[in-house]
Amino acid sequence: MACLYRLAAEVITQLIVFRKDMLVKLTDYKALTFDVYGTLIDWESGMIAGLKPLTDRFAKPLSRDEILQTHAHYESSTQAQTPGKVYSQVLGVVYRRLAEEWGVQVTWEDCQTYGASVEHWPAFADSAGALQYLKRYYKLIVLTNVDNASFAHSNAKLKVTFDGVYTAEDVGSYKPDPRNFDYMIENLARIGVEKHQVLHTAESMFHDHAPANKFGLSNCWIYRRHDKPGFGATMNPGDMPKYDMVFNSMADLVKAHQAELAG
Repeated sequence: MACLYRLAAEVITQLIVFRKDMLVKLTDYKALTFDVYGTLIDWESGMIAGLKPLTDRFAKPLSRDEILQTHAHYESSTQAQTPGKVYSQVLGVVYRRLAEEWGVQVTWEDCQTYGASVEHWPAFADSAGALQYLKRYYKLIVLTNVDNASFAHSNAKLKVTFDGVYTAEDVGSYKPDPRNFDYMIENLARIGVEKHQVLHTAESMFHDHAPANKFGLSNCWIYRRHDKPGFGATMNPGDMPKYDMVFNSMADLVKAHQAELAG
């Protein structure tokens, strides 16, 4: 019986949430603003594959999460210290820092190869289909920490035309810097979308949900790591941000939207 109660609670959490004593529904919003990497693109699998020329040389193998957490540290620090550096170059620096920490010799050419690896990072299996469905009901916007060339490769895998694409290269800084959210909100207003009409949809608590809270944006957590401990390729946010909705996948979000329409 306890298992049934837990299952029922999970289903309810998937479909409805309460905020400020008001029922919040997916159909309340005009635009979905997306983080891409970790939410729509499986960047963790892409990173692990791209790092194999380095990690295969370890005398003692590290776990997947140990690799991802170390990557998160160097990525976040590089983005904060050199916000004008495009993402492919950030990844090159990260590769060199990882090699130094792990005692492996690499060339700058090796680093650049990893910097270009975003091209090969796969989409989650449900991302393209979910986006194509949601495009019928919402403006779809991207707020991403990558550069324009890298995102173009990912966009081809997602198979949808976004109504706005705002990259770190466009802004000159990286999330969670508030400049990125200021930029998005200002440009959304230019295409007729006000802040209260936006549902910010993302996996990362550090990059997305914490600043969304500060900006008063409604937010939806796509909890891709629901079956894994820790934060993987993102930094620990400290105090957990609040969120208005949570789904374990984009497919679950679509099912919830369909249930609202049918209800």
